[in-house]
Amino acid sequence: MASMKNEDAVLKAEGLTKIFPTAAGALTVLNELHLEVQRGEMVAVVGPSGVGKSTLLYLLAGLDPATRGEVFYDGQRLSELTADQRAEHRNRCIGFVWQLSNLLPDFTARENVLLPRLVRGESLAEAGRAADRWLAEGGLSERGDHLAGELSGGEQQRAALARALVTEPAALFADEPTGNLDEATSEQIFALLARLHRSHGLTSLLATHNVAMAGRCDRVWRLEGGQVHAIDRQTLGPKKGES
Repeated sequence: MASMKNEDAVLKAEGLTKIFPTAAGALTVLNELHLEVQRGEMVAVVGPSGVGKSTLLYLLAGLDPATRGEVFYDGQRLSELTADQRAEHRNRCIGFVWQLSNLLPDFTARENVLLPRLVRGESLAEAGRAADRWLAEGGLSERGDHLAGELSGGEQQRAALARALVTEPAALFADEPTGNLDEATSEQIFALLARLHRSHGLTSLLATHNVAMAGRCDRVWRLEGGQVHAIDRQTLGPKKGES
């Protein structure tokens, strides 16, 4: 168990279980998992590929339903929300960054970033102003009019981070955000993510293979056997299947 009982917990999971049907039978990825994330924390989840780090983030962010158990965000039980309410929750409260930027390649960086504000119902002018602010935060002011497909890998992740935060969510989820980048670019993206986490008072949950980056977060959990286990950052070192 990796919970810290605290009334300031913004995110909680209780008995969280996720089972996938396979040709070989039921595959239990998460098993009666419990955790709490305190407001303002940056927490890293480490573990080898296939252990369920992405699945855990999807459930906590409300992108995927659990088989059993509950996720609470600011005391709200996500399972009680309707589909429309969950979509609203994700748009207003949650920012999500994937390993692949998932930008629309035929849209400019600016257009990609402003889309979530349009979905919220804002005018193009309002959404554009917000996009410009966040592109500037990510160091992309001069690249906003370039097609997403014309951006480098690091620039695409900067744009993806701007898109995740353009709605000004309180929580940021990042699933291997530097997994496809070289070492120098990975460091730049992590430094940007950490700076935005601090300057905007975010609560951030990061799934990563990069144990050096994980060690710079407030807390680190290892996902193993369907459970998260708190580990001492000082003991971090590459293990089989991690780098």
